[in-house]
Amino acid sequence: MPGLPLQLVVGLGNPGPEHEHTRHNAGFWFVDELARRHEGRLKPERRYNADAGRVAIAGVSLWLLKPMGYMNRSGLSVRSFCDYLQLPADQVLIVHDELDLPAGVARLKSGGGAGGHNGLKDVIAHLGDAFWRLRIGIGHPGDRDEVIDYVLQRPSAVDERLMREAIELAVAEFPRLLTEGAEKMMNRLHTKPSAVPE
Repeated sequence: MPGLPLQLVVGLGNPGPEHEHTRHNAGFWFVDELARRHEGRLKPERRYNADAGRVAIAGVSLWLLKPMGYMNRSGLSVRSFCDYLQLPADQVLIVHDELDLPAGVARLKSGGGAGGHNGLKDVIAHLGDAFWRLRIGIGHPGDRDEVIDYVLQRPSAVDERLMREAIELAVAEFPRLLTEGAEKMMNRLHTKPSAVPE
């Protein structure tokens, strides 16, 4: 089975130390862990308003990108980087936090809408909706009026551990995506037993 021909992995988040550990930065957490695991280094690229770097995973050379504008302005960085590399949207993976999934769950999908996520909304506005998404569950506060504060807060110790475990699993399975394809990685992620808080 052929692997997915990805060339760019984008983590969504907000810049600055005050946002580093918040739920909304799960996309940054993933890209940082992927870079760490594969000895990649990201550095500031001012013309894209992003941090970028290359890694080699399973014999595939990939770009990693963290837009450094705020979440709702992520799309311009992604689009300008894709234009530079002449990449079609279906060779891009966007990694983001997901309210509709519980902490400890990661899901891979292609296409779809923004689901109220401002970062995705801006990426879709600039790139279309044909890109791949890796959704990192953060849970939902239960009240729509609390969502903005919720995503900009640090998760509880239990939820943060579950989020980190989901990210570590997705990073561990990522080479399978490149060598065996999306279905194989989906099967591994989507059949993971639900984690139970200790």
